[in-house]
Amino acid sequence: MKISIIGIGSVGSAVATAVANTGLAHEIVLFDRNGVRARAAAEDLGHAAAFSYDIKITAVNTYRAIRGSEIVIIAAGANQKPGQTRTDLLHANADVISDIVPRVMANVDSKNVKLVIVTNPLDVMVMLAQKISKLPPARVIGTGTMLDSARLRTILSRQLSVSTQSINAYVLGEHGDSSMIVWSSACVGGIDLNSFCRQTKISLPQTTRNTIEHRVQNAAYEIIRGRGATWDGIAAAVADLLRCIINDERRILTVSTVAGSGASALAMSLPRIVGRGGVITTLMPRMTSTESAALRRSGKIIRKNYDSLK
Repeated sequence: MKISIIGIGSVGSAVATAVANTGLAHEIVLFDRNGVRARAAAEDLGHAAAFSYDIKITAVNTYRAIRGSEIVIIAAGANQKPGQTRTDLLHANADVISDIVPRVMANVDSKNVKLVIVTNPLDVMVMLAQKISKLPPARVIGTGTMLDSARLRTILSRQLSVSTQSINAYVLGEHGDSSMIVWSSACVGGIDLNSFCRQTKISLPQTTRNTIEHRVQNAAYEIIRGRGATWDGIAAAVADLLRCIINDERRILTVSTVAGSGASALAMSLPRIVGRGGVITTLMPRMTSTESAALRRSGKIIRKNYDSLK
C-alpha cells in the first residue's frame, strides 16, 4: 500500500516512523514544502528501515508524487506552543487545510482514498477537509480522542494496578479542552468500573475521577511545556488507525468523523467501528444525563468554532 504524509515537521516525522514500523506500507511518500527537511527525513527513515522493513521512502515537494496513494495523512499546520490551546490554531490551520486538500484531491482516486487528519483543532479540521474534499464522511477520519482515551487508560492502569489492555474506557467529544470521560460505561476485564473497584477494594471517588479528567485534558499542555511539542503519542495513534484500516480489523476506535448534514453537521469523537472502507458504524455508549449534557456541550463548542470560519 502507498501512503502519503503531508507535513514533515515533528509530528509528521514521528508519524512517518510509526507508520513505517507497522510494516504495512510498501511505499511512503513524505511531502513538505521544505524540500530539504523532507529529504533529510526520508534519508534518516530509509536508514532506519534497514533494521526493520524494506519500504520505498521518497521525499517530494510536488503533489503529483502522491498519485496512487490509498491513504493520505495530513499532519501539516502550526503546532501548539506553550500557553496555546488547540483552538488558538483555528484560523491559521484552516488556511493550511484549505490549501492542501484541493491539491491532494487533484492527485488521488476519490473513489478509494482515505484522508486521515491530524492537524489541530482536530474536529474542525475534519469538518473542513470533508467539506472541501467532498469525500464521504466515512473516509475523512480524524484521530480524534484515540490519544486522549489512551491517556485515560494509562492513568487508570496505574491507579488500578492492572494492564491498560484490560481497561475499556473512552474519552469522547472534542479532541480538546471540552472532552469528557464516559465513566458510566468504563469497565475492566468486562466488569464495570464500580464493581471492579469494590471487588479489588480500590477507592476511586469522584474527587479522584475529577483529577484524572483534569490530567487527561491537560496532558498535552504538560508535555508541550516539557519538550516543546507532542509527537510520539499521536504518531502511535495514527499507526494504530492505519493498522485497523489496512487489515480491515473492524475494531472500535474513538475517531472523529462528520455526522449529519448542513447546519447540523458535526465531527466529534464517538466509539466507531473502523475497517477497510473507513468508518463503518458509529456507536453511542450508555451515559448518565450529566455525561450526555457534557457531550452536547462539547459538540456545541466544535460547531461554534467551525462556524467562526465562515
